[in-house]
Amino acid sequence: MNGTQVLDLGRDAIWLTIQLAAPMLIVGLLVGVVVGLLQTLTQIQEQTLIFVPKVVAVFIALLVSMPLMGVLMADFMHKIANQIAGL
Repeated sequence: MNGTQVLDLGRDAIWLTIQLAAPMLIVGLLVGVVVGLLQTLTQIQEQTLIFVPKVVAVFIALLVSMPLMGVLMADFMHKIANQIAGL
């Protein structure tokens, strides 16, 4: 492998990591903002209130996005296997 192929592989791996993590991070962010807004509006100052809804929402997002994650990782692995076979 030359340097260009290694850089392309690294860039693709970073992009895959972003694609795999994005659904859970976005859901966690949205739930955190909504719960924080509700806490502000109702003046409930319980710090631990935000964790349970966020954990449940991230877990549901993980279950929903798992098929997409599997397809993305399988495609990436096929790409790497084809590059190894091409050597």
